[in-house]
Parts: sequence; C-alpha cells; structure tokens
Amino acid sequence: MTAIALTIAGSDSGGGAGIQADLKTFSALGVYGASVITAITAQNTQSVTAIQGIDTDVIAAQIEAVLSDLDVRAVKIGMLSSPEIIQTVASGLKDFKGAIVLDPVMVAKSGDSLLQDSAVDSLVRDLIPMASLLTPNLPEAARLLNGRSATNQDQMLAQGHALRALGCKAVLMKGGHGSDDICTDILVGADQSTTFSAPRIATKNTHGTGCTLSSAITAGLAKGLELSAATAQAHDYLQGAIKAADGLNIGHGHGPVHHFYRVWSA
Repeated sequence: MTAIALTIAGSDSGGGAGIQADLKTFSALGVYGASVITAITAQNTQSVTAIQGIDTDVIAAQIEAVLSDLDVRAVKIGMLSSPEIIQTVASGLKDFKGAIVLDPVMVAKSGDSLLQDSAVDSLVRDLIPMASLLTPNLPEAARLLNGRSATNQDQMLAQGHALRALGCKAVLMKGGHGSDDICTDILVGADQSTTFSAPRIATKNTHGTGCTLSSAITAGLAKGLELSAATAQAHDYLQGAIKAADGLNIGHGHGPVHHFYRVWSA
C-alpha cells in the first residue's frame, strides 16, 4: 500500500511554506500527499501582503472528498486563520482514526501574523484535544499558554507538559527560536520525554522550517513509524534541508529550505 498523508493548511505563493512545503516534504520522504487549502496568501520570502480565507463550505467539501476516497493514514494541520475555519476542520476530522499532527501556525518567518487573535481560544478548545502531536515553536507555546517564551530546556519541558494537559497526546517543543549554539527540540509524551539536538546552522534561509518538520513527522507516521522514530527521521531530514538551503538562492529575504536536497543539488 502506498502511504498517504493529508495536509490541511494555507497556500504560500512563494512556495517555501504552507501547503507547498508540506507536499514537497511528503514527496521527498516517499509519501503520497493530498491537500485541503484553508487560505490563500500573497507571500514571498520578504512579507505576507494579503490573506484570504477559503469559504468553510469549500474546506469541508475538500476534507470530505479526500477522506471518502483516499486511505489517509496521517493528517498534518497548519495555518487555520479564523475560529470558523478551525471549527470546520475539527468537525471534518471528528471520525478520522489516524494520527493528527497540529502545527499551530501563528506568525510567518517575515513576522506577519497568520492567525487572528480570536482564533487562539478555538484552537485550544476545538483542535488541540484531537491532536496526536502538537508542534509549537517557543513563541507559539507561550501564546497558547498566555505566558513567556521558554529560555531553557527545563522551561521547555514544563511548557510541554502544560500543553499536554490541554488534551493532546504529545507535544514537540521546537527550539529553533532559541539562541544557543545547539538547537534542541523536546518531545514530551505521557510517560517520558526525548531530546533531539543538532548544531544551529548559520543561515537566514529558514522559511518553512516549521511546516517542513511537522509534515516530515506526518510522513513518518503515515508510513507506520512510531512517534519517536518519526520525529527522529524528520529532525534529521530538516537538518539536511537547512544545510542545503543557501545553495538555492531563492528570493531576497528568508529563503526556503531545500526539500529535495537528497535528489538534486543547486
């Protein structure tokens, strides 16, 4: 059987994040990707200049069309800009039995907001309890908890446990926004926590890293890997994609990572 994963997220016209990054990642890791588009953004490596949410009836129809026909094993959820869209996605996935990876996308790499303030409560109430894995970066975790960003691993671990208490099965606290020479992510589960560390790579070309990591984990889950193994595979894949990013020379701002670095080099 061909492993199939579904991404439910916004479209990035610049191709570095969102739906585009997710589908590239699925393909690079040997998984067939389907998609449900929740919003269209006018976006490049420098800024987001417009956002248009998709009509909720159309979002619901996309989810129904995919899940009624394709044997989807895992779902990645990314940009959901409004409470209405969040509630539509939650309703559409209520009977889904596979893994759900929720990436609480709030701010683009350019610094532009991608999530309405009114949507945070809906995200916590309606979707986080459905998630097999929640993958916040440090600012996102702080916003979900109405607190301050973690500055060390002990604080990251504590926030991971606090987020798990909201109902999700596991949390991956991503350390990319930290300042240490070593970048550390912490996977917080019910019984144990696992640390994934790698040297921080000096590059500005990190557009789409969050989308890429969460979709890489989703790809592993779709192929039947356990969560820890899927996360380890995704962590290694993303490190390679970041290392190869400077060779792409895309745009004038924060360029994308190189999703297909194992297939072709710039």
